[in-house]
This record gives sequence, C-alpha cells and structure tokens, in this order.
Amino acid sequence: MKIAFMFPGQGAQKTGMGEDLYNTYEQAKRIYDLASKILGIDVAKMSFSLEQEELNKTENTQIAILVNSLAILEILKSYDIKAQALTGLSLGEYTALIYSGYIKLEDGIRLIQKRGYYMGNYIPQGEYKMAAIMGLESSKIEAVCESMQKQGKFVVPANYNYSNQTVISGDKEAVEVAIEKLKQEGAKKIVELKTSGPFHTKKLIKAKELFEKELEKIDFQQGSIAVIKNIDGTLYKDTDNIKQILANHIISPVRFDKTIKKMQDENIDIYIEIGAGKALTGFIKKEIKEARVVNISDVETLKKALEEIKN
Repeated sequence: MKIAFMFPGQGAQKTGMGEDLYNTYEQAKRIYDLASKILGIDVAKMSFSLEQEELNKTENTQIAILVNSLAILEILKSYDIKAQALTGLSLGEYTALIYSGYIKLEDGIRLIQKRGYYMGNYIPQGEYKMAAIMGLESSKIEAVCESMQKQGKFVVPANYNYSNQTVISGDKEAVEVAIEKLKQEGAKKIVELKTSGPFHTKKLIKAKELFEKELEKIDFQQGSIAVIKNIDGTLYKDTDNIKQILANHIISPVRFDKTIKKMQDENIDIYIEIGAGKALTGFIKKEIKEARVVNISDVETLKKALEEIKN
C-alpha cells in the first residue's frame, strides 16, 4: 500500500488544536517542548490558549500548524506508519521537507518562525482580500485577472487548489470587482476567505528577500522520501536549488492541482492529511472521487486512522 502524507497550511488553525494529543502522547509533548526550547516561547500555550484572533496572526499560525503536524508524525513513528510520498499546502511543504530529511528539525522550526514573521509583517500598506472561485476553469479566472491587471488593478490567482477551485488574491477593491466579473463568467460559487494578506503574490517581495537571507544560513540535506513541490507539482531533485524554490514560493501561486495529479501518477493508495482541518483531503475527494482519504488531527481521528490504515 502506497501512502501519501499531506500537511495543511495557513487557514487550518484553531485554538486548542493538538491539545488532547499533547496530553495523551509523550511523543507529542516532546515535540512541543523541543519547539518551545528552540524558539524561546511556549508553543503549547500559544497553540492551546491564544484567542483565535491572536492565533490567526501569521507569525503565530505558522509555528502552531507546523508543530502540530510534527507532533502527529512523531506519534505515527511509534506505530511504524510511513509514507512513500509527501506534500503540503504552502507552509505544509516545510513539514514534508523536515520529515523527509531535507531540513533538520531545529532548522525547520526556526525557519518557519522567520517565515511567519516576515509574511505577517512585511506587507505593503493597503486593504487586501482573497476569494475561492469554484466551478470555473482556471484559464477563465486567469483571463479576468490579466484583463484587470492591464487596467492597473492588482488581482491574481494565488492558489490552484484543484481543477474546479482557484483562489484569487489582491487589492480588496480589485478582488471585489473580479468576483462580479467571475460570476458573469459562470462561477458556481465564490467564498471570500478570512485570510487578509495577499499571500503568494508579488506584494510579498520584501518578505521573500528577507527570508532568502535566512535560507542562506541553512545547510540542506538530501531527503529520503519523495516530496512534491507546490510551485510546479514535480518531485524535488538532487539538482534543485531548494533555497531559491522556497524563497520564490512566497511570491508564487500554489499549484496543489498539479500536486494532486502527481500523486495520482505516483499511484497513491491512501491520502493522509496530518494536522488541523480537512482542506487537503477535501481537494483530493473533489478531484478523485474514489480516493481513500484519512484525516489525523486529534486522539479520536488518530484512532480511526490507525484502523483505516490496517484495513
């Protein structure tokens, strides 16, 4: 049986996530304690006790989601459950790279603290919005965005989640105009997202430049498990410039649609989402109706997952 582990990105967070795992499994507690020691902050307290509004701040969110997924991975090791392919949504790609061995655990945790801080604090002043467009092919969404950019309005595709859902991002007013145009083009459903930053667009160029300096300090290794890149849906190779890829990742669209196709090509039998939320397994089920999907986010779902994997 070929297993893929998938790791969530920003937007999956909720106050208290991982708390029952922390209280139940010593392996999980060790990861939270280690992360706290590395960063000099109480990661468990931040994840379990912060008000949702505070947890939603990018500099807090990214650490909390990463450590939650790493803690679950540590528990799975004790059950000898391993993956043959790894991927994540934006931030989640770092969890994959750490698990595969491309990035040392300590380095990965420090990198995410910096990444979250830069992405949350180095955005040009302005009002921004993101919206998920469903039921309309991405080529039509791209055409609307390109047309508006020619008029000097900033709105671009930021996340290609699956073939039938693309997230646009940009200036608030431009996104609102684009939403009306996309309705006219035949979009079946449009959901405005809670995330306010123009993530995965050129607006984050300053964050990218600052993060590049952090990446230069890291000694990347060769991974032991295949990791699929968000940036183009291909596997990381020995010849890849990982530092450049991860820096560009901040200002480039997430191609999870291509990632799904690659997992199909890799003949994955079971897709396991590790961490808060169910977004990634939701994308998989939309694209591959017959796919076996599993979510692990707490003690109850962990027990269900162990039964599913055994079968």
